[in-house]
Amino acid sequence: MSIFEVFMIMFAFGTFIIGLLTLIEKMINKK
Repeated sequence: MSIFEVFMIMFAFGTFIIGLLTLIEKMINKK
């Protein structure tokens, strides 16, 4: 894999993690 492909995968994974943490934070704040 090229460096660009690795960067794109890490960027997509990081975006997914941020979205997941945001969703969990919203669920906790609702209580």
